[in-house]
Amino acid sequence: MVTLKKWTVDELLAMDKAGLLNPEKRIELIDGEVYEIPIGENHADVVDKLTEVLVKQFSGKARVRVQNPIFLDQADLVRPDCALLDAALDYRNHHPRPESVYLVIEVSDTTLAHDRGKKLGRYARVGIREVWIVNLNAGYTEVYRDPYGEEFLTQRGSSLAPLAFPNDAVTLL
Repeated sequence: MVTLKKWTVDELLAMDKAGLLNPEKRIELIDGEVYEIPIGENHADVVDKLTEVLVKQFSGKARVRVQNPIFLDQADLVRPDCALLDAALDYRNHHPRPESVYLVIEVSDTTLAHDRGKKLGRYARVGIREVWIVNLNAGYTEVYRDPYGEEFLTQRGSSLAPLAFPNDAVTLL
């Protein structure tokens, strides 16, 4: 009988600590399965520009996390492109948990189906209040709020404020 081995976050982190994972690769654990997430040039450029905008807008209000892990549960350690986190918390000894995440942003071109499917469902399941998917192919941002009874599209160049910071709109790339 053939079975699929599901991994835990602890097992993945142990493999990383032992040097078994390539540090050059962007690895995520979703539902116990390991995914390698590619980053193309356009994707990387948009993440860089978005990071600059977020750091400028939310300095002193939220911590901006870029392509670093967020612990959802023992089966899910994701690496969103950008996230706004509770700035008052210390993350030196643990990755951020869902309750400290204000906003997750995924920049998507080749990963759109994955981001909309597996990742969005996991974010909703653990209560991440707001997710933006920057759809590079279509030129708009998909906004998912209050897991996820509210969904709408916002065109590139529009302004949008996160739920946690209603007076701090950013211009979408």
